[in-house]
Amino acid sequence: MTVFLKRQGPGRAIATLAASTLLAGINSTTAQAAGVSITSYGHSALLIRGGGQSVLVNPFRAVGCATGLSEPRVSANVTLASSELPDEGARIGGGTYLSKPGSYRVGGMDLEGFSAPHDRMGGRRFGNATIWRWQQGGLNFAHLGGTAAPISGEDRVLLGRPDVLIIGVGGGGKVYNGEEAAEVVRQLNPRRVIPVQYVNGEAPSGCDQGGIQPFLDAMSGTQVRQVGPTLSLPGSLNDSTVIEVMR
Repeated sequence: MTVFLKRQGPGRAIATLAASTLLAGINSTTAQAAGVSITSYGHSALLIRGGGQSVLVNPFRAVGCATGLSEPRVSANVTLASSELPDEGARIGGGTYLSKPGSYRVGGMDLEGFSAPHDRMGGRRFGNATIWRWQQGGLNFAHLGGTAAPISGEDRVLLGRPDVLIIGVGGGGKVYNGEEAAEVVRQLNPRRVIPVQYVNGEAPSGCDQGGIQPFLDAMSGTQVRQVGPTLSLPGSLNDSTVIEVMR
C-alpha cells in the first residue's frame, strides 16, 4: 500500500487547507459505493468498511480499561490511532498504520489528522492525541476518541458537520466525561454519534473511566438506538442527530 504524506507541520493552518480539500472532495466521491458497515470490538476500536476501503480505529491491547476484552486482530487497509498508547493505538492490525498529525492519501482515500491535547491541561499531563477526519462510503467521519480537551472554534472549522462522530464519553484523565462529550456533540451537530471509551459493568482495577449513562443523561431528548456490535449506515443520512450505542 502506498502512502502519500501530502503535508505535515506544526501549525494547524496546514490542516485547515487539507480540511478544505476534503470538503471539496466529498461530492466527487458520490459515484463510489455509498454506505458503510461498522463493527465494534469494545473500548474505542471500530472496523469501518465501505467505499472500497476498510479503516480500523484505535486497536488496543487488553490492558488498562481494556482489560478483559478480546484484542481486535483484524486486517484493514488503514489503521487510525488516537495515540500510540497500547489501549488506543496498538500495532496489531494489518495495513497502513497512522498515528501522527498530517494529511495522508492511502489507496485513493484522503485522511486528515490534527493534534489536540489528550488531557484537560493543554497536554501537560498526557501529551497530545490525534483527531482524525476522513470521508468513506459517502459519509464524513470525525474521530475524537482520545481527547478530553474542549474543541476550539478552529477545531469546529476543521471538523465541519460530521455525518458520523466517534467520541469518547467515559471520563477519566484522557477522555471526555458525559457532560463534556454532550457539549461537543451540541457544537458539531453530527447526524450520527457513536460513543466509545466507556466501561460496561465494573471497571477493571486501575481504570478511571465510567459508564455511558452520564452521557446519555446529558443528551436527554436525543434519539438513542441500541444497535449491538454491528451497524450499517447508508451513504445519505437524515438531518437529526441519533446516538448509536454499540455493545
